[in-house]
Amino acid sequence: MKPYWQYLPWVKATPGQWRYALRNGIAMCLALTVAYYLQLDAPYWAMTSAAVVSFPTVGGVISKSLGRIAGSLLGASAALIIAGQTLNDPWLFLFAMAGWIGFCTWASAQFMNNVAYAFQLAGYTAAIIAFAMVDITNITELWDIAQARVCEVILGILCSGMMMMILPGTADGPTLLSALKKMHARLLEHANLLWQPENTDAIRTAHESVIGQILTTNLLRIQAFWSHYRFRRQNNLLTWLLHQQLRITSVISSLRRMLLNWPDAPQNLRPILEQLLATLAHPRADALTIARIIAPLVPTESDDYRHHAFWQRLRYFCRVYLTSSRWLARVENASPLNHFTPPRSPGLMRYSDHAEALWSGIRTFCAISLVGAWSINTQWESGSAALTLSAISCVLYSVSPAPFNSLALLLKTLILLSLFSFGVKFGLMVQISELTLFLLFLFPLLTTLQLLKLQMPKLAGLWGQLIVFMGSFIAVTNPPVYNFADFLNGNLAKILGVALAWLSFAVLRPGSDARKSRRHIRTLRRSFIDQLSRVPQLSEHEFESLVYHLVSLLSNSQDAQARRWLLRWGVVLLNCSHVVWQLREWEIRADPLVKVREICLGLLRDVMSERGVSQARLSATLAELEHISAALGKHHQPAARELASIIWRLYCALSQLEHAPATETVT
Repeated sequence: MKPYWQYLPWVKATPGQWRYALRNGIAMCLALTVAYYLQLDAPYWAMTSAAVVSFPTVGGVISKSLGRIAGSLLGASAALIIAGQTLNDPWLFLFAMAGWIGFCTWASAQFMNNVAYAFQLAGYTAAIIAFAMVDITNITELWDIAQARVCEVILGILCSGMMMMILPGTADGPTLLSALKKMHARLLEHANLLWQPENTDAIRTAHESVIGQILTTNLLRIQAFWSHYRFRRQNNLLTWLLHQQLRITSVISSLRRMLLNWPDAPQNLRPILEQLLATLAHPRADALTIARIIAPLVPTESDDYRHHAFWQRLRYFCRVYLTSSRWLARVENASPLNHFTPPRSPGLMRYSDHAEALWSGIRTFCAISLVGAWSINTQWESGSAALTLSAISCVLYSVSPAPFNSLALLLKTLILLSLFSFGVKFGLMVQISELTLFLLFLFPLLTTLQLLKLQMPKLAGLWGQLIVFMGSFIAVTNPPVYNFADFLNGNLAKILGVALAWLSFAVLRPGSDARKSRRHIRTLRRSFIDQLSRVPQLSEHEFESLVYHLVSLLSNSQDAQARRWLLRWGVVLLNCSHVVWQLREWEIRADPLVKVREICLGLLRDVMSERGVSQARLSATLAELEHISAALGKHHQPAARELASIIWRLYCALSQLEHAPATETVT
């Protein structure tokens, strides 16, 4: 049993945790100090800005800072324009601000990463600036307030960036390369799991987890892009590697479907597959060794189209995996001057749920209008604080997978900060007259909270919010202000603002996971129908990444059925899409087999619609595909037997939809 003192956060902290905590604690205190001595009217916003961009990696700080600066400038400009034109009419001002914040909420849901963050900042920065202007009498103060807020934001970012250079954090490049290598190795473990004959929920969960990790690695790629020019030069290669990992995941799933529909598989298949995966895991695996391992699986019967289909797909899996291994080794061992030219590939696709984005914008508009109407009718002096917190809550948590949990956590944070800031402001700050003395208390406190955030992952959200919102509650100003009535009303307004935002989410509830799943499935079917056209809008890579992105959107859902059917539809349509692109290669042929290909594509068009599949047509299509593949498998031409193998793969993919719900109406 360890003594109690060894469990203290300062004792058990690692050097990396100390570096992170000291860097962010110093950056926040430095930002507060500089803003204080520059006599900015709200220097605590500089401290808050430094806390918001406190990322452990250089790329994260840079990318977040760029989004924050762009969003702050856009929000400040909007606040100046709206307030300058409408401040004399409170109701017009309220609806104009609610419209702008609602628009930013909608726009942030249309994008990802830094662009989404910039629109979020544009929304609540405008709220912070504009709602603080409601009591001004001189119109020239508009510019002073807006200028001060933007200066405080930029000052916090500069202090955080300077401390990142002095105490650098985790390097983005090694983190990205390590994630790519771990994901590459995990794909073999995933293949070993999926190629088992069992059919359990653990397989579905593992498939969702692999998809989510690959897409998370894409975020690391974005951070690495901003951290070092070496990764900017290799950005195309890194994107291609992520596409290859998605492709390997698809091939693993396709092989699983064939194994489940192959009644007379060879007896030695399982031992050979295990030996193959073990060999591929070796860093020096080469094509010759792999060919010798899988040689016993070479089809001996020319008319066994099932065996041929599995053999061709297994060879493709080995080829893609070995190619990815070679390129990954090149990236890892490359010098900063090396420049590679991998096959061209598009960026990973993203999808915006337009219905949910519009609903979030409407919710934000209604919430701001409600809180503003209450403030105007009651002449509430602290209404601006309630409006600001409502705007922040509505904008930030509109895209959260669990907004009620996030809002409840924020309410808990604000209540704790209200009690804490009361003791600090009226128990400590009134006793001191120099900022230096206050920093002797603030710096150890911030450092400790940063350590607790790292050491207690389950409570990291609470500690992070305490750090970010602490500045606005303590409200260090120059000169200091100690008005208990204003302090109490302001804190109460902030809590009520978040509570009213929670009420708006309860009344105008986000779409259920089941409804989102149906919308995503409908999008998948619509995109797949486009894949069947002569000139599809999405390439094979783009459709693949779109499918996986949609599946990942519900990876944290508690609705198991919604997640299961979204994943099943995604896997089925993706496997069918790969077959369709392979069938397209037959367009250049001038033999009668092209007609068989057209028949298969026509069957797909008949069975699939945006509203779903007809079970009667699906059964007939499966029977027809099985009949065609059996007939072509006995054909004397090798090309016909090759086509039989491809059509059987299509049969295996579609058979998973036999238990799909009937054609539904999606809202």
